[in-house]
Amino acid sequence: MLASHEKERTVAKEWVLNSATNRWGLNKKRSVGPTSLEIRRCGPDNVEQWKQYYYANVYPESHLEDLGRRLYAKITEVLDAELQEVTQRDCIDYIKNLVINRTYQGYVTEKQTVYGQLEQAVGAQIKPAPDEWDRLYNVDFYIQVGSSVVGIQIKPTTFEFTFEDHKWKEMQKRTHETFRERFGGRVFIVFSVGEKGQKAIKNTDVIEEIRQEIARLEREQDST
Repeated sequence: MLASHEKERTVAKEWVLNSATNRWGLNKKRSVGPTSLEIRRCGPDNVEQWKQYYYANVYPESHLEDLGRRLYAKITEVLDAELQEVTQRDCIDYIKNLVINRTYQGYVTEKQTVYGQLEQAVGAQIKPAPDEWDRLYNVDFYIQVGSSVVGIQIKPTTFEFTFEDHKWKEMQKRTHETFRERFGGRVFIVFSVGEKGQKAIKNTDVIEEIRQEIARLEREQDST
């Protein structure tokens, strides 16, 4: 039990040190030099070689000690004073704002991407899919085309890397094929990306693909 407690303290201390160092830029190039470049120049076989090279060619050991003293001052003077000002009400309001307001803001941003950009570009009404469609078919939104349905899945660009993984790709393919068999239309994945604080469609070629799918379904239904 004591070991677990000590581990938690170590993790907490590391978090404080890391947060403060990042906040005041004490790990930036302007403070410690171009470390990534310098270590390649050095090509050390062990940490001792790197240490000797750094102190001789980048900054002396006294410089890092000065940075450490600055970090300590920031933590004990600035952070401590800020923590003293945090009240229970601040914590309650923060959690409520995080869960309610920020979640809603994220939802609105997603809607603006889908309804604002995609709906206008495609020229068809886009509706939120039922919750079960997300679980069963990986579909977030849909377009009704007569008796058929086109599915749309919205993903951040970071998902692209996971999507290339074989397991994920096969799962997506399988659920989207099941959707097509039941509803007649394909499922399209739309990747959203942040641009200047706004969400935008990254894979814009999907717009024309959706248009063509809508046209195909309309032709099929006109011919029946």
